[in-house]
Formats: sequence, C-alpha cells, structure tokens
Amino acid sequence: MPQRLPSFTAQDALVAVMVAVSASDETIRTAELLAIDRQVNHLPVFAGYDSDRTAAVAQTVYSLFEDEDGLDAFFAMVRAALPQKLHETAYALACDVAAADIRLGQSELRMLEELREELALEHLQAAAIEYGARARHRTI
Repeated sequence: MPQRLPSFTAQDALVAVMVAVSASDETIRTAELLAIDRQVNHLPVFAGYDSDRTAAVAQTVYSLFEDEDGLDAFFAMVRAALPQKLHETAYALACDVAAADIRLGQSELRMLEELREELALEHLQAAAIEYGARARHRTI
C-alpha cells in the first residue's frame, strides 16, 4: 500500500489539487489520469519533480477524503505548501483536469468553487482560467 505523505511540497500540492478534482465525483476517469500525467511530465513548474511521488500524493488525497474533516485538512495542507504565486497555476491545472473528460458534474464544479475560495482567486482571474480550459478542451 502506498504511503501517505505527512506534508506536501509545492509540486505535491499541485498534484494533490489535480487528484482532488478528479476524485471529487468519486470516479477517476482515464482522461483525467492522462491529463495529470501529461501536466506532471511536461510543465515547467514540475521540473525536477520526482513523478514517483504522484502515487503517494494521490493516496494521501484519497485518505483525506475518507475522513469527515478531510476536505478541511486537504485545503490546509495545500495552503501550507503552495506559495501564493502558484494559486492561479493550481486552479488552471484543476480546470484542465476537470475538463479533460468533457464532463463536469456538480461535485467537480463544487470542488472548483471551493478551490477558488481557498486560493482566494478573484472572479475575473477564475473566469479567465476557466475560459482557457474550455477553449483547450473543446471538441469539433
């Protein structure tokens, strides 16, 4: 069984946010997993990140979500690890994962809303990020 991480690095927090959005509807789809993998393997913010940590980060998120107060603990860990300059990045990654399977259910929308609040994003910032995710994931 993968270990649960006691604390997150900033990169772990970004991965955790993506996993949380994917897991928020209790169905982790292949398209979402591929989106997470693609982000971790290609974005500059993950340069030097040990992608083997992804499984432990995911297990930590899953474990937290099983607890009654797990969501509060999750957001506390993310806030503690994530510098303010990466709040928009975290939200953009979350939106890309949510849009990856072209299905946004109420639980994913609620998770994105809570994430916006926890990261203290302004309405226009969030709207621009969401618009970009929709544009990138639009189908013909």
